[in-house]
Amino acid sequence: QVQLVESGGGLVQAGGSLRLSCVASGSVFSINTMGWYRQSPGKQRESVATIRTGGSPNYADSVKGRFTISRDNAKTVYLQMNSLKPDDTAVYYCNLRTLVGTDYWGKGTLVTVSS
Repeated sequence: QVQLVESGGGLVQAGGSLRLSCVASGSVFSINTMGWYRQSPGKQRESVATIRTGGSPNYADSVKGRFTISRDNAKTVYLQMNSLKPDDTAVYYCNLRTLVGTDYWGKGTLVTVSS
């Protein structure tokens, strides 16, 4: 079983920065991608940024140039969020997808950006 634990959310003013972290534990192998998704009230969960093992990152258009995803080993992924906007307010979820397409999710961390 795989567990994902996020940290780093909080309250920040518009224009500020936050760094989210996600650590995977358990039977972690055959990882295809790790990434971040978010969901705000009344909206569907959307992809923010993903990074393939040994590959390049992908970003949602709304965060390009402001957010950076990175991995420092096979089990940890970060999301550096700069120039935050009120529209970035959401619960951010860490995702791990295996090579066979199985998705694992963290419980989420709340990011609130005040105007």
